[in-house]
Amino acid sequence: MPEAIKGRIFNIQRFSIHDGPGIRTIVFFKGCRMRCAWCCNPESQNREIETIIEKDKEKIVGRDVTVWDIMPEILADKPYYRRSEGGVTLSGGEVLCQADFASELLKACKGEGLHTAIESASSLNFSEIEKLLPYLDLYLMDIKHMDSEKHKEYTGVGNELILENAKKIAGSGVELVIRTPVIPTFNDTPEEIRAISSFAKSLKGVREHHLLPYHRLGSDKYKGLGRNYALKEIEPPSKEKMEYLLSVAEESGLKCKIGG
Repeated sequence: MPEAIKGRIFNIQRFSIHDGPGIRTIVFFKGCRMRCAWCCNPESQNREIETIIEKDKEKIVGRDVTVWDIMPEILADKPYYRRSEGGVTLSGGEVLCQADFASELLKACKGEGLHTAIESASSLNFSEIEKLLPYLDLYLMDIKHMDSEKHKEYTGVGNELILENAKKIAGSGVELVIRTPVIPTFNDTPEEIRAISSFAKSLKGVREHHLLPYHRLGSDKYKGLGRNYALKEIEPPSKEKMEYLLSVAEESGLKCKIGG
């Protein structure tokens, strides 16, 4: 019998009402090829197991698991998934950096009749995405900016592959929802949001565009990792600003909302 594939995760969050419908369990993968300036999970970026300081105490971040190491924790909430039409979402980091493990985990979840979703920036080759699609109900995809140079300035990578992948995912038949983190100084003008929403509208079968307002909830983690938080001077967008940008996104004809 072949050795079970292992994945590296850093958290499992139960009873979440975000990142997909209903009550969900979120499995957070460790490792990402992007370095978004606003990332609220900086401990997710490096694939290596790390030590973070939280409340003056050291905490190890990252552990290696097999699918069947974590399935019992996922299945413990099966009655709640059923009642709320919820399920399991894989997040990160970037799920696609561990596509083989992710596909095995999604396959096991589908075998238990669970609704499955991933949250992904989709900045890897489409061959990695294809491994997940047969076991996936919902793809939550970030489109952060339509200008590749500005995208690279704030995330470390250009957006050409991301936009190409969005078209291919949309054509796969899997439900695709586009999400945009709204970051002041990066993409919070009406022109920038309008461009993203227009692109989302052009994708086959896409019906929703979610705007996710910037927040500072993860900024303290940077200090615990001995890193600098680049956006410390940036204020979160006001409720009025988000509602205005929502009205701009709605010009596309998509179902748009704040949060997601």
